[in-house]
Amino acid sequence: MCDLDGCTTNQDWPLPGLDDNKRRLFLKGLGSLPLATVLAYPVLTQAAAGRLEAVSTALPEGTSVSAALARPDATKAPAVILIHEWWGLNDQIKSVAADLADAGYLALAIDLYGGGVASNPDGAMSLMKSVDPAVATATLTRWVDWLRNHSQSSGKVATMGWCFGGGWSLNASIATPVDATVIYYGQVTQPAEKLKSLHGPVLGHFGTLDKNINKTMVNGFEMAMQKAGKADNLTIYWYEADHAFANPTGARYDSEDAALAWQRTQNFLGQNLM
Repeated sequence: MCDLDGCTTNQDWPLPGLDDNKRRLFLKGLGSLPLATVLAYPVLTQAAAGRLEAVSTALPEGTSVSAALARPDATKAPAVILIHEWWGLNDQIKSVAADLADAGYLALAIDLYGGGVASNPDGAMSLMKSVDPAVATATLTRWVDWLRNHSQSSGKVATMGWCFGGGWSLNASIATPVDATVIYYGQVTQPAEKLKSLHGPVLGHFGTLDKNINKTMVNGFEMAMQKAGKADNLTIYWYEADHAFANPTGARYDSEDAALAWQRTQNFLGQNLM
């Protein structure tokens, strides 16, 4: 957060001019705001992210992995794993988790970078290249199991990711059964043999102006899903937008398409998890 006195990255900052009771009321009121509004203002994004609690678990070999958990009011709720973009687990992704919790989901924003968060493309590329696919797969599988067995979970779990995380949303669903998969402009080049292991339906959001995650790749994905006998489990939406059109911090952000994609995502989750 920045003000006239300087900037801080501490998520435990007190909201200016508010005592503890008013601060709690302010944070509670965030749940009534549309996600697009929260994401449009860094102060609101940081406040929403600050509602999450840090959690950790261990992989089979003993490595500790971390995430941020947003709890709904419900005693039992379906769960959603959120997988960050190549930037890392930042306040933007955490605030989306907070929004999902307000909608009734147990939302877990996981960290595949071991705490690393990039502020420029070179840093993001370096972090992304440092990811060991085997470790990432083990991490996602462990978090799916963790959520299924969480005391507040209904047992149903979905994966959701953007860009780098979009590809890993699909990878996670291939590695272990989940009830639904959401992909925002992620790498979807997978052979039919692997796609046969998908358990639940898949929703994909893609931009027609995206030069990397493009029509050729997505058409190949659709054909592979058909070959795998999963064509009826796949829903693809195209938007007249570029890559990362749902990221409000980027130059390619498209507010109307982002809002439409988010509404479709919420409908999809409601149909398959609730």
